[in-house]
Amino acid sequence: MTTTPAASRAETPIAFIAAMVQAYAQRGMDPKAALQKAQIAPNLLDQSDARVTALQMEWMSEAAMRELDDEALGWFRRRLPWGSYGMLVRASLTAPTLGVALARWCRHHNLLTDDIRLHLSTSDGLAHIELHEVHDLKGLREFCSVSVLRNALGVACWLTDSRIPLAGTDLHFAPPPHADSYRVLFDGPCQFNAPHSRLGFDAGYLQLPLRRDEAALQRMLQRALLLTVRPYRRDRLLVEKVRQTLAEHPEHSRNAEDLAAWLNLSTRTLHRQLKEEGASLQQLKDSVRQQRARALLLRTSKPLKQIAAEVGFHNEKSFIRAFKGWTGQAPEAFRQND
Repeated sequence: MTTTPAASRAETPIAFIAAMVQAYAQRGMDPKAALQKAQIAPNLLDQSDARVTALQMEWMSEAAMRELDDEALGWFRRRLPWGSYGMLVRASLTAPTLGVALARWCRHHNLLTDDIRLHLSTSDGLAHIELHEVHDLKGLREFCSVSVLRNALGVACWLTDSRIPLAGTDLHFAPPPHADSYRVLFDGPCQFNAPHSRLGFDAGYLQLPLRRDEAALQRMLQRALLLTVRPYRRDRLLVEKVRQTLAEHPEHSRNAEDLAAWLNLSTRTLHRQLKEEGASLQQLKDSVRQQRARALLLRTSKPLKQIAAEVGFHNEKSFIRAFKGWTGQAPEAFRQND
């Protein structure tokens, strides 16, 4: 049985999942395991109006990138091996301003592939990140264009710790059947059938200094796909801080009181701020526990009792019950089906 992860709206078009499946077909590989990890039923691929959640998109993208060893997911004639986009961020990290960082990003991306060309331009008070298609991307044009532009914007927001609103987005393809999803993919107006794809924002943001260092980069790379899959929100800093604490310091996550004390907050403030950011402590606990459980089941041969303890459950039965609720499968079945 395939379930939809709780507390997440299904707004990502199934067309993007289908594009990843197409990349598998190009390599003569089977996407079954990746679809299972993302809890996506194969029959959804035949439903053009189907949607998946941001979390499912994140899981599918990571699995596909690792299995295909291609962070471009088949868009280009040459693979971009795992770590390519992290390298691009690192190359931009020492720039004095966002403008210099984005110019570097575009220049270095152009060294990785000659199928598209990225360019940073300014005119009439707006900055544009432009994507020019050199080699015909065919059926992967939409997925590539959306992903590359959203990734560039996500990196820009992360580097400056700012939510950069878009003035508009131009797209070099006809409106797809799921065009209504673009209100979620890009804020501001979207224009289809444009000469080339680009996104625009106030050029003043190019003067912002960068606010990240190598240590921040290492933490970000653990969940880098969020920069592409979900819009960057500075006001969600507590959510990510709690998520990081739960993952790295499980000894402080036994109860809300211990966690709040570790974060120098009152328990009431912790719950209130998480609610304002659209999350709850239990949701974050379940998300971190599920991610950790999946990794242990797939990458180790540890017995369930030991995994249950490491994930933070008092006994094996409660772990099995929770895992079934998350995935629709028992832990052993999940491990065997991978």
